[in-house]
Amino acid sequence: MTRSKQKRFQPKHKIKKGDKVVVIRGSYKNREKVRTVLEVLPEKDRVIVEDVNIVKRHVKPTNDSPGGIKEKAAPIHISNVMLVDPKTGEPSRVGRRVENGKIVRYSKASGETII
Repeated sequence: MTRSKQKRFQPKHKIKKGDKVVVIRGSYKNREKVRTVLEVLPEKDRVIVEDVNIVKRHVKPTNDSPGGIKEKAAPIHISNVMLVDPKTGEPSRVGRRVENGKIVRYSKASGETII
C-alpha cells in the first residue's frame, strides 16, 4: 500500500488576491516593478501574478471561439514574491498580529497595517 504525501498542516500564507507584490527571484525579478496578485493557489504554494511567467498555449478552434496561440500567466512559487510596504513602497516581510480581536497583516519594516 502506498501513501500519498500529505502535509501535516496547511500553512497560513501572507499573500492574498489583489495584493501589490514585487518578484524577487527568477527572470522577472525587478524590485522597482510592482505587480498585482491575480490568484493564490494555497494547496500548491503558488501565486499567479500579472505579466509574470507568461506561457503560450495552442488552442484548437471550436464553435464558440477561434483557435490560435493564446498567452496566459502561469503560477510561480509564493516564496518568489514579496509584499510591498504600503508606507514606503519597498518590498517588506509580513507579520500577523491581533488588533481589536481580528488577525491583521502588517509590514515588518514600518509596522504599518496592510489592508
